Amino acid sequence: MGQRMARRTKRLWTDEEKRSICFQTTAAGVSVAQVARRYAMNANMIFKWLRDPRYAPDPEAVEDLGDDAPCFLPVEIVDRPRNEDTVPTPDAKPARSAIEIDIAGGHRLRIIGCYDPEALARLIRGLSA
Repeated sequence: MGQRMARRTKRLWTDEEKRSICFQTTAAGVSVAQVARRYAMNANMIFKWLRDPRYAPDPEAVEDLGDDAPCFLPVEIVDRPRNEDTVPTPDAKPARSAIEIDIAGGHRLRIIGCYDPEALARLIRGLSA
C-alpha cells in the first residue's frame, strides 16, 4: 500500500482573532515573527493582516496605552543540555505556585499547586509541537 500524506488543514481566523494577533505585534520588543510562532502560523500572514485597515491596530489606541497597560512578553522555551551530574536528586521538592500559560491555537494551560518543572516543560513542548 502507498503512503498517505498528512493533510494540512487551513486555519480560519475570525476578524477578532486577526485584530488581537495584529495588536500583539505593537508590544515593545515583540516581533511579528515571535507572535507568528505563538500561534504556529506564518509571519507573512500577519504582515498581510497588518496592511488591512480592518485588522491593523489603531495608532492612537496604541499610543494611549502608556506604561501601565498589560502587554505580552516574549517567552522562549529552550532545551537545556543534560549532563549526568545534573540529574535531579530524589529528595528534590517540586515547585509550588499557580501559573497560567496561553498556548498557540487558543489553548490555555493552568497549573495550580505543586508541579514538577521538568514535566511541565515536556508538556509544553508536546503541546507546542
